[in-house]
Amino acid sequence: MIVGFNHNITYRGVCFHVQTEDSGIKTPHLITLLYHGGIIISSQKTSYADILNVENLDAVVEDLAKEQHKEMLRRLKKGEFDQRIVDMGIVGADQQAEKEDSGEDPDHPASGAKPSAGGGSTPVPSAPSHPEPTVLDALIFAYLSVDDDAN
Repeated sequence: MIVGFNHNITYRGVCFHVQTEDSGIKTPHLITLLYHGGIIISSQKTSYADILNVENLDAVVEDLAKEQHKEMLRRLKKGEFDQRIVDMGIVGADQQAEKEDSGEDPDHPASGAKPSAGGGSTPVPSAPSHPEPTVLDALIFAYLSVDDDAN
């Protein structure tokens, strides 16, 4: 069983939390959740039951978890959840329209990623709605959201 991944992401001026966990070999699946304020916006569950006998299982599962975690970050960054975010009232439709009208590049929003402490079954903290992104946050977010297959 691997330690999970947790990141706080500022997207469109709002802090989101992405968490990926390994359920272990008794229930071999990886779960990635996208949260805002403790509310699940999206989830992805992937079974790895078919590879339990591979060598270096922990390393393979860690790579799978890392890729699934990064994919959730990419999906958020690409705007896949924008309508759901508006529908849930996290970002108002007028605020969404302002962002679109402001000329902000939807593929390169002013975003940041902050690894949060711990991993695994850590409860999701309620994050402030407007944290200040830093240059380091933007670099981490850019690194995590890069599609490794495109390189």
